[in-house]
Amino acid sequence: MSLVDDAAPVRAGEALDDARLGEYLASHVPGLELPLRVRQFPAGFSNLSYLLTAGSVELVLRRPPIGTRPKSGHDMKREFRVLSGLHAGFAECPKPLHFCADETVIGAPFYVVERIRGIILRRDFPPELEATPTLVHAQQAALIEVLARLHGLDYQSLGLADLGRPDGYAVRQVRGWTERFAQAQTTDAPRAAEVADWLAANTPPDSGRPALIHNDFKLDNVVFDSRQPERLVGVLDWEMATIGDPLLDLGCSLAYWVEAGDGPEMLATRMLPTHLPGSMSRMEVLAHYSKASGVPIDNFRFYRVFGLFRLAVIIQQIYYRYFHRQTRDERFGALGPMAHVLVRRAMAEARA
Repeated sequence: MSLVDDAAPVRAGEALDDARLGEYLASHVPGLELPLRVRQFPAGFSNLSYLLTAGSVELVLRRPPIGTRPKSGHDMKREFRVLSGLHAGFAECPKPLHFCADETVIGAPFYVVERIRGIILRRDFPPELEATPTLVHAQQAALIEVLARLHGLDYQSLGLADLGRPDGYAVRQVRGWTERFAQAQTTDAPRAAEVADWLAANTPPDSGRPALIHNDFKLDNVVFDSRQPERLVGVLDWEMATIGDPLLDLGCSLAYWVEAGDGPEMLATRMLPTHLPGSMSRMEVLAHYSKASGVPIDNFRFYRVFGLFRLAVIIQQIYYRYFHRQTRDERFGALGPMAHVLVRRAMAEARA
């Protein structure tokens, strides 16, 4: 087996028209040789990612998920624009190649980028790689340092100043995610009004340090070098990038950071190997980020509660598609209980 994250056969109901796609890309991506082989990256719950192989060339295609989608979400053109601006100033950004708005090609807008080959950490470490405490700590430190560097970019010089509105960002985020939760209700959804009300009442003022933020920055959205696995070489999935409060970005990252001592309920929600010996605690992550970015962190509770609430809403939105049979992906069935756990944890930290 290979350490490099690999694709699998395309899931039922998510196939592309390989011949139509190959014909289209051959006329828009220079040097592409047909035939085109299409496989799918099986992980992830949001946008669909496919590995396209044509001769020795490897590309990644991204398209929106199948089923009902948030009106402002899964904007392929916007994500491609972010990559196009960012690529010049952020080495870990995939090289964008082409955006297609013509939905007759595969049934939705999409874009393609050059593939970044390497290790992507999922729920558990790959069995071919020894999870030594030294390596685990080094990878997590690299993750936080790259996030701090992203937040320090001059986004105006990259032509991304109009990507978002930093003034009132936190207030809009609380209101927006509260509305999204209401729109994703199912009969078995958790009750989250108390958390939403707490967030609305405790939203801090603007930090005065707006930054380009990723909004989904976590271990399974980055790529490590297979030969030097402590070295982070790629950052993926830029669909939610915007200009906003960098501490909210950090709070959203820490929503995925389940520690070994978090208890059985939270450990059952773990999606990443942040519990292994050598892992940073969430407090150590905050200290490392503060040192790398030069940004003091005095009170992080709002950002922590927001991150948990937002993740609960994302999980509920995905579960909504499964509940209404808009997707055949059976992985989504387990997400309903997970949303309950995250809401309970957010409530507990808000009351603490």
